[in-house]
Amino acid sequence: MPPCPAQAIAVGAAGVKQANIMSVSSCTAGMHFLRSLPTMATTTTTTGTGTSHALPPSTVARNSTTFRYSTTTRTYPRHLKSTFPILNRLIGPHSHTSRNPHSELLLLRATFSAAATQPTTNMEKHAQAQVLQASLENPDKYWGDFASLLHWDQPYSKVLAHNPMAPPTDAYHWFKDGKLNTCFNAIDRHVLSGRGKQVAIYYDSPLNNEKRQLTYQELLDQVQTCAGVIASHGLKKGDMALIYMPMVPEALISMLACARLGVTHSVVFGGFAPLEIQKRINDCKPKLIIGGSCGIEINKVIPYKEMLDKAIDMSAHKPAHRIIFQRDAGRAVLDPSRGDLDWNDEMQRIRLAGKQFKDYVPVESNHPLYILYTSGTTGLPKGVVRDNGGHATQTLATMKNLFGARPGEVVFCASDVGWVVGHSFICYGPLLLGCSTVLYEGKPVGTPDAGAFFRILEEYKVSTWYTAPTALRAIRRVDPDGKLSAKYDLHHLRGLYLAGERSDAGTIAHFRHIIGGKPVVDNYWSTESGSPITGACQGLEDAHGAHIEPIAIRQGSAGMPLPGYDVRVLSDPDEEDGTGYKFHELGPSQFGNIVVKLPLPPSALTTLWNNSAGFQKSYLSQFPGWFSTGDAGIVDEDGYVHVMSRTDDIMQVAGHRLSTGSVEQILAEHPSISECCVVPLSDKLKGQVPMGLVVLKSGVTQKEEDIVKETVQMVRQNLGAIANYNQTHIIRRLPKTRSGKILRRTIRDIIAGKSLENNKLVVPATIEDATVLNELEDAMTRLGLVGNDGEAGKLDDTVKAKL
Repeated sequence: MPPCPAQAIAVGAAGVKQANIMSVSSCTAGMHFLRSLPTMATTTTTTGTGTSHALPPSTVARNSTTFRYSTTTRTYPRHLKSTFPILNRLIGPHSHTSRNPHSELLLLRATFSAAATQPTTNMEKHAQAQVLQASLENPDKYWGDFASLLHWDQPYSKVLAHNPMAPPTDAYHWFKDGKLNTCFNAIDRHVLSGRGKQVAIYYDSPLNNEKRQLTYQELLDQVQTCAGVIASHGLKKGDMALIYMPMVPEALISMLACARLGVTHSVVFGGFAPLEIQKRINDCKPKLIIGGSCGIEINKVIPYKEMLDKAIDMSAHKPAHRIIFQRDAGRAVLDPSRGDLDWNDEMQRIRLAGKQFKDYVPVESNHPLYILYTSGTTGLPKGVVRDNGGHATQTLATMKNLFGARPGEVVFCASDVGWVVGHSFICYGPLLLGCSTVLYEGKPVGTPDAGAFFRILEEYKVSTWYTAPTALRAIRRVDPDGKLSAKYDLHHLRGLYLAGERSDAGTIAHFRHIIGGKPVVDNYWSTESGSPITGACQGLEDAHGAHIEPIAIRQGSAGMPLPGYDVRVLSDPDEEDGTGYKFHELGPSQFGNIVVKLPLPPSALTTLWNNSAGFQKSYLSQFPGWFSTGDAGIVDEDGYVHVMSRTDDIMQVAGHRLSTGSVEQILAEHPSISECCVVPLSDKLKGQVPMGLVVLKSGVTQKEEDIVKETVQMVRQNLGAIANYNQTHIIRRLPKTRSGKILRRTIRDIIAGKSLENNKLVVPATIEDATVLNELEDAMTRLGLVGNDGEAGKLDDTVKAKL
């Protein structure tokens, strides 16, 4: 059962201790189930031919009988390493099994690399797998333990309630009958426990030459005042507020103030075009909009208020008021007749009247905390709904289990509050645990240089760093030798975490070296999941509170499923398989659709806003009983998940299903390549063939013709002739979103003949720099690709290398 308020405050006062997450004696319900795991001693052994290297502590396999570690390292001559993945699977001990051969080849360098030796296969379950199993077999106990760390105003009657007679969209509910307030748990609880003087938010803006700090007590004062402002305009529990702000503390204050009132917030990514803002306004119908006068980019100011005005003019729904936070870099003209109000004036009005909202509104566990719209290149955005109780519980668990974070530490998530990563790990996650969060308004390079992130790490003594692979590639491209990062003291840093897109082995190895051999952990998740689906947990503990060695970092994989996620791979739903279903579960290392078995864990979306039918159609109808992620990949013999691509990024090459991501992983390992993208080209004989677009690192002197030939050879050696890969093209830039994702669909549209000139090319609202599209269209035209659906075989041999 949940703790009473006094117990919850006691938990907050004690914090989640490093050695014992549930050591508060008054909360016996909080004893972590890992206490039941036996104590482990550790020994390692290595054998091999040639030069042998002992594995680092993280690359260990756990034997569940003796609880000792045993690993074997194999090394091979350099000229054999590139062919080993295929040879191993063709002549290895499992070569006689009836697996899909081209699916086996898709594992490619995900199963072996010169950079990291993998653990032996078919080993006993690692502790992370045991935790996963326990969370699936007894979700009430697992999630109840973490829920007991929170303050519940009304105890929940059941952790997971299931109604088998209800439709799939409404069959499961977490923390039934429970009531809580996310803002109270993120701020008040820590102030009451004595953390009021601890810094809650470090704001750092090289774009605005501004730094600020807010302690938990100061943050509470600001949030109470802002909540008073919102309440004064008639908003109450169940109402909606839209937030359209840059990366400033006032954005987080607004989010938390809404949560305090039970008002659902919808944060719109700063800089979205008016049409995209208008779509969101019409869908969620906010009673109030909180915005900024402008956003700041390198050498330019984005007029947020102007775009907001245009969006409201286009919208059928007209909010009564817009509260605007004025910035000196671009102050907006406010029009009271349109409902414009000044942020500072409103905050001062509430302070002078003494109407700060010092109380808070307890809400049902399943009450919507926020709506976050998924970005898309076409069509209406989907409003993902996140509840209060499940979100708070699993976000807190992720902070502890995945990151190994502790109260009082500093977390730097280099994302944007407009994205799900920013919601979870800039705002709510660090504050729920009692950490300090860094709110950074800047870029990985150019503000002022490629050492910007490392300055943040040193200056604020960051323990947990979270960013996107694209940001790291940008840093590496400008500073390939790590000279700028070497200037900074990173000894406080425990780990680097990556999300948002696929990570390549070269980038991971480079930055693991940069940060002194500390773990670089890739993880996989989505707006819909609300928290990482897979990863390598760095914070698990045994029965005595001792740290458990994480699973090995396996190249090409985003780790193993995290607690609560029953990840499987299913076939396409084509033909009946004799069981009454049109699909079946695939075996280890077989390529297919990545799904999660229902019920989803607490942080996952509960529905789509005003679109329950769309929720069913988009995620639950294709594979009944499973949640479709829309991603394709494999789960290997040891339980590692390899996400290869979106399901719409699968190519049909000479009758074989091939992932664009599998080719990209190989291209990314070329020492001269900074970024890459693979798209399919039409081929009259083979149906489709892959083509690579690559961006070179800064300062590369190697001849471009040699780079092209080497990339073709790399794909041939590591993936095989099955890939039919014979085209690599070097370009200056790739089109990307502001969050760093490569716009693959847009590239395919350009090749298909859609252009800005003929108004057929849809410019994604999230694009970072639209001028890249003109550059790309010109390049594709010169290469003879535009207008023929990318038909292969028309390029001059000077720009296309053939095997």
